[in-house]
Amino acid sequence: MKETISFIFRKRDPKYNSIEGVFENLSQNIGLKYLISISNLNFSGGSPKVLWLNLRFFNKEANNIYHVTGDVQYMGIVTGRNSILTIHDVNSIVKGSFIKQMYLKLFWFWLPALFVGRITVISEFTKKELVKIIPFAKDKIRVVYNPVNPLFEFREYHFNQSKPKILLLGTKPNKNLCRVLESLKDIPCEVVLIGYPTKDQKDLAAKFNIEITYKFNLDIQDVIAEYKACHLLCFVSTYEGFGMPIIEAQAIGRPVITSNLGAMKEVAAQTALLVNPYSIDEIRGGIIKIIEDENLRRTLIQKGLRNVERFSIETVAKHYMDVYQEVSRTSNMMNLE
Repeated sequence: MKETISFIFRKRDPKYNSIEGVFENLSQNIGLKYLISISNLNFSGGSPKVLWLNLRFFNKEANNIYHVTGDVQYMGIVTGRNSILTIHDVNSIVKGSFIKQMYLKLFWFWLPALFVGRITVISEFTKKELVKIIPFAKDKIRVVYNPVNPLFEFREYHFNQSKPKILLLGTKPNKNLCRVLESLKDIPCEVVLIGYPTKDQKDLAAKFNIEITYKFNLDIQDVIAEYKACHLLCFVSTYEGFGMPIIEAQAIGRPVITSNLGAMKEVAAQTALLVNPYSIDEIRGGIIKIIEDENLRRTLIQKGLRNVERFSIETVAKHYMDVYQEVSRTSNMMNLE
């Protein structure tokens, strides 16, 4: 009889579905070997009351393997040793006052790490960050990358060298938008930004006379269309837990310029043009190099397509199933003792 994998998700919210999308794609492959059940929490937020309500109303099935898919790490306190906790990010969670940081570390990291059987993270970079917070659980941590959505398929295109379309994603401080906009000054190009810009960001784009279009509230097909319409992706964040846009652009066959830091360097693995995200001159030089050098573009596209294979649904699903087997074996051994 097949074992059951029970995915635990945060409360549904149409504004946030990246985690849900990852595991929706994976569940089809995982479902070939396991039964799948899905539950969404009833309450959203991170207040003590919300935690108490979600923990209180959780009904645990004795023989299921539980997978806390992210954002609600505290659920690992009640899922126990026959469970897996996925942590997507560290730095973006542990913020605020000292008391708030201690509260978050306790319920999002320390206590769940004590109780769950295994912890998966989405990059070696995230693992290094996490070990600093929960060194006692180092042996429980496994790296399993995020998969690229199979809807992102290769599309041939003609590179417009005289006026390329450059795709940017995100407007949060870590997305480094202000430096990118300054680096684009006087480069003939068309820019598409997916995300809600601040007034300061809009003013900066106007100051540098950048021809820019802002797009938001896009569904997955709209996002894919923007990747296909662009000539290159500029994704030079100062911090990312993973860096999925790198893989998405490479899957479609677009050259990528990204940061030489952390998870982005790891995910790109020498298949993108790496630059120092804090250097406007390096960002600018990298963009110009991609625009002017046809051989470089061809090489980046070819290497990128090979890189994408590491992040296929089949590959990532297998890695998760290996972790499920590990948890199941460990739990069975402990039950026999």
